[in-house]
Amino acid sequence: MKNEACIIGVGQTELSSNSGRSVQRLAVEAITAALADANLPASAVDGIVPSPLGPTAEDIIASFGLADVRFTAVPHLGGAGAVASVRLAALAVAGGQADVVLAFVARNGRSGARVDQRVAAAMPGQQFRTNLEYPHGLSTPAQWYSLLCRRHMYEFGTTREQLGAVALTMRRHANLNPAAQMYRRPLTMAEYLASPVIADPYHLYDCCLETDGAAAVLVATSQYAARAGATPVRIEGAAEGHADSADDIGNRRDFFNTGLTKAAPRAFDMAGYGPEDMDFAMIYDCFTFEVIHQLESAGFCALGEGGAFVAGGNIALGGRLPVNPSGGLLSEGHLGGMNHLVEAVRQLRGSCGDRQVPGATRCAVTGWGDLGDGALAVLSTADA
Repeated sequence: MKNEACIIGVGQTELSSNSGRSVQRLAVEAITAALADANLPASAVDGIVPSPLGPTAEDIIASFGLADVRFTAVPHLGGAGAVASVRLAALAVAGGQADVVLAFVARNGRSGARVDQRVAAAMPGQQFRTNLEYPHGLSTPAQWYSLLCRRHMYEFGTTREQLGAVALTMRRHANLNPAAQMYRRPLTMAEYLASPVIADPYHLYDCCLETDGAAAVLVATSQYAARAGATPVRIEGAAEGHADSADDIGNRRDFFNTGLTKAAPRAFDMAGYGPEDMDFAMIYDCFTFEVIHQLESAGFCALGEGGAFVAGGNIALGGRLPVNPSGGLLSEGHLGGMNHLVEAVRQLRGSCGDRQVPGATRCAVTGWGDLGDGALAVLSTADA
């Protein structure tokens, strides 16, 4: 896959709390934007990797009248699915199974099916959830993932102020992004600390947004990109991984050994680069602690050092490793992480205005999903 596959087009709708449109319409809009970005007609698409929750490949085939789609796949990794879908697309084009593969996420995540409905439809280990956890009120991702955060606090002394550093950094970045849901809505540490409890230790601003919208990327070989006149971003490496107890958190021997712990070194080895070589990172920030958690799991800092790392300003624009310059899932919007890939491509193209990471040529994009599934992709400019 290395040096064979690249992202040649990205598209995204506006992010809102009420789109007023069907998820299929949102998908069509984002895909149309990605096709225009890649300078391609819809007929060029011959592979589709949809999200498990949303329009299917057949819906898109019908919407665009695609004549011969010869590759489809559906990754089941929850929030790690966006990065995993790009990996599947890259493998398909590198292996000659398709020329142009579309990966997309479309959801009415605020006005339509809310998080409790989505996780009930897709979360693994439902026998544990239904019979052992739901009767006691343990029924949402905020509650399940708060166990990881609380354990980290116990083991390493991580503080709410360190979690707040993540929330405030994402909000400051969003205030540089006119497309973000939290644009022009500043947040102070006092406001963060005083916000209502959702699932201790998580308070309101520790939790990601629920968003209506869609995002899409197109993957092809570098040779195809050159013929099409598209602006490519190379997929240098990509991998996925799964926790040892992929259907449960509470009985995991090591809370911090997750799918990303396994995926990250594989992706970096494939790319021939390490965490220290990244100019910025797009970290799947479903909750504030998950930024700390994944920075440690991916090797950007050692286990137990993530709290101090984020509190030291390292993840802010101008810091050692800017994280989520768009504002992330916490403050830009939540499209299953596909918007992170869109932002990564735009950053590497140098088209992000006030939030641009100067001289960015290489980045890592992570995914975190279900009960510890992980994925990581290393992206770079064509001349990196």
